[in-house]
Amino acid sequence: LLAPMTVLLVFVAACWMTVAGYSSGKVTVSCESMLPKHGGHVPSPTPSPYEIIVDKINFNPGDQIKVTLSAPAPLATPFKGFLIEARDAANLNSDAVGTFTLVNPSVSQLLNCGPTQGSAVSHTSADTQVEIQAIWIAPQDAPHSVQFLATVLEDYSVYWAQIPGPIVSQSGVAPPSQLPATTSAGTTTPSKLLEPFSSEGCGRNMSCLRDPVGCDPGSDPRCFFLSFTHMGQTVQFQLSGPAEGYVSFALSFDKWMGNDDVYLCVRNGDLVEISPAYAEGRTHPELEPEGVLTDVAWRLSDGIIQCSFRRNIHIPNNQNRFNLDERFYIFLAHGTADFGVIHRHNRQPLISTKEKVISGMPENLSGSRSPLIIKFHGALMFIAWVTLVSTGIIVARFFKLEWPNTTLFGQKVWFQVHRGLMSLTVLLTCISFTLPFIYRWGWSKRAGAHACLGCVVMVFTILQPLGAVFRPHQGSACVATVAAVFLGMQQQALLLETPLCMGITVGILCWGAMAALLLELHERRLLKWGLQTYFHFFLKTF
Repeated sequence: LLAPMTVLLVFVAACWMTVAGYSSGKVTVSCESMLPKHGGHVPSPTPSPYEIIVDKINFNPGDQIKVTLSAPAPLATPFKGFLIEARDAANLNSDAVGTFTLVNPSVSQLLNCGPTQGSAVSHTSADTQVEIQAIWIAPQDAPHSVQFLATVLEDYSVYWAQIPGPIVSQSGVAPPSQLPATTSAGTTTPSKLLEPFSSEGCGRNMSCLRDPVGCDPGSDPRCFFLSFTHMGQTVQFQLSGPAEGYVSFALSFDKWMGNDDVYLCVRNGDLVEISPAYAEGRTHPELEPEGVLTDVAWRLSDGIIQCSFRRNIHIPNNQNRFNLDERFYIFLAHGTADFGVIHRHNRQPLISTKEKVISGMPENLSGSRSPLIIKFHGALMFIAWVTLVSTGIIVARFFKLEWPNTTLFGQKVWFQVHRGLMSLTVLLTCISFTLPFIYRWGWSKRAGAHACLGCVVMVFTILQPLGAVFRPHQGSACVATVAAVFLGMQQQALLLETPLCMGITVGILCWGAMAALLLELHERRLLKWGLQTYFHFFLKTF
């Protein structure tokens, strides 16, 4: 009895210490993401009832700024917990900047977030408050602009994360555009980004979708990158990629393009235009007013387009702007543009492998540019016509005399093997032929000659079992299939590394042709005669 009681007491003590730890404000574990570790609870999607104000908007190194976190009237919603940090306004995923001193140590305490001591302020107990004040001291190496952020807990399960506060700038530095913490999104004048984006913080305090997987837009010029960070009642997006005309992303309820919430970063000369749009069906997206986007900024360097903006989680009376607290598939696309007018994307879009709540917990997302159903189409056709057909032809051509009397289920072995391989070819071809139509729900106008040759192959495949009268010459279907295979490797939906795959395919076909040639020489006794002649000549010469 003593042992179970001991285990129970230890368990209760551990739980009490965990709860006490959170209520005491010792939340350094949340410094990076500013998200409380509260058993899977997500930030509230409703507008924050709290605000951050400062007593000055300009500073010099060493200056002090009073920061006030409050629940203004008329709601005056009290809060039980909070975490306040100051971060580089140009990179909100960076470590906390500067240090704080306390105004009332009985209700607030200092935390060490990152390498700097006293770089954050949190609560000391679960007692409710309606206002907290602290003094921020600007460091000697302060960035040009600093933004204050706060995570505020009304109770254990209801909280608002990274509520954006005012941006303060060093004297003589023009402040970047900012979104007030308690207002809804409005228009802002686009500004230039000072530095490239970074993947630092992906999966910890922001969600990221990247191609290639794990790339960093700050160092990899081939990196297509989308990140989004939940900040209070808004979400901040960062989009980057090498493109001649535009990069874009879309939010979709399914993996089909159409009826999607689209955002475009389009190059127009030496400028980048950032616009929301809506794609109705598989049509050109229609641009919409930019008023729903704020904190708009962009950067254009060495053929890489980067843009960032922020928008509210909910935008009332606008059905084309989806609520960001719902689940979506994410599309990432790019293409060319002329004078700000975009053209169809020149690669298959990158589509996230699963749905994601945009305002949800930070996560590293994965995606694919090639639908699985198209991969099956290519694999089945390759197996059927490059492997099974060639083997079946070799068996029928060269093994009749090798197995003249051996039978299997009442038929000669070579015939049973040949018939089995060809029957399997017909089955795989029929299955594979239907997959693109299932994917497209009809005929694809962009498949080109590959689709036409595929239909020719299908006709020959159906006619083959009908009998010798309707059977085409044995090489006709194979020639059409080989041509269709090479054309299929260039399809956008399959997304193969064309030079490598082309070389492998040519190698396999050459191997099959070489095997057939050697068997033909062997059957005609030419191989043995040739080897004897060669060795006779070799011995006579040396």
